[in-house]
Amino acid sequence: MTEAFLAVAIGLLLLAWSADRFVEGAAVTARYFGTPPLLIGMVIVGFGTSAPEIVVSILAAVQGNPGIALGNAYGSNITNIALILGLTAVISPIAVHSQILRQELPVLAVVTVLAALQLMDGEISRIDAGVLLGVFSILMIWAIRQGLRKQTDALGTEIEQELKSQTMPIRRAFFWLIVGLLLLIISSRMLVWGAVAIAQGFGVSDLIIGLTIVAMGTSLPELASSIIAARKGEHDIALGNIIGSNLFNTLAVVGIAGMIHPMTVEPAVLSRDIPVMGALTLSLFIIGYGFRGPGRINRIEGALLLTCYVGYTAYLVSTAFG
Repeated sequence: MTEAFLAVAIGLLLLAWSADRFVEGAAVTARYFGTPPLLIGMVIVGFGTSAPEIVVSILAAVQGNPGIALGNAYGSNITNIALILGLTAVISPIAVHSQILRQELPVLAVVTVLAALQLMDGEISRIDAGVLLGVFSILMIWAIRQGLRKQTDALGTEIEQELKSQTMPIRRAFFWLIVGLLLLIISSRMLVWGAVAIAQGFGVSDLIIGLTIVAMGTSLPELASSIIAARKGEHDIALGNIIGSNLFNTLAVVGIAGMIHPMTVEPAVLSRDIPVMGALTLSLFIIGYGFRGPGRINRIEGALLLTCYVGYTAYLVSTAFG
């Protein structure tokens, strides 16, 4: 058991560090080849911050641990909104100026409803996974078209300013792109092995471990990047990290994992986790969209999100060990 805890601890730290190197290397490399800043923000950064969830869920699905794969995806969505966005808003209230993000907020809400509908029969089949990946492909085509247009958007402006502050040469950026990806795979294997061993040792389901330890660990890149962005006044980047990551998690992470290994879904996912994820997503849409002007997430709303996360996690722990 000591080895399992050590593997999880080292895996989480290495996962967060390697994901940051991977995202930075990918963004600088893309910029070197002339990729528009808005496209980098919408696709590359979104994919990069979700890379830990993708790798962990793929490994979990391959090894026959669907609970970790599914719990990681949905748990990361809950963590992203309630913990990361809540903490970020408490530190620095978030103002939403990007029209692209305002368009993505209702899309995220619809995608969450789709996820709930697919779980009603108690499984994620390969057909379900194919639908998720199909929707994901459509969104990627839309994102690429938006990113390639010569339009001014607050998210693209903030990404461009952030890239200008990067002095990393292309060789080093490409080096960290490759090394970051390799370390992501290694750290993910450590994390999955340790998480499964802990679950078996304590008699806790893989789902609970995926919703808590694994989900929080794979969300560390979003936590660091969102807080740093908010403190710099790059509010749209902070929110864009969360929206992009949740879209990737719900569609690509679950879709890829389900295509590799169809998953039987525990009833608690539909009765407990999906309603929490849906309620948080709806609240994010309401407070972030800004029906009468730019959206804004203030400190009080951030504190409420944090309270939701603490309550949800406490409930999971109490039911797991009760």
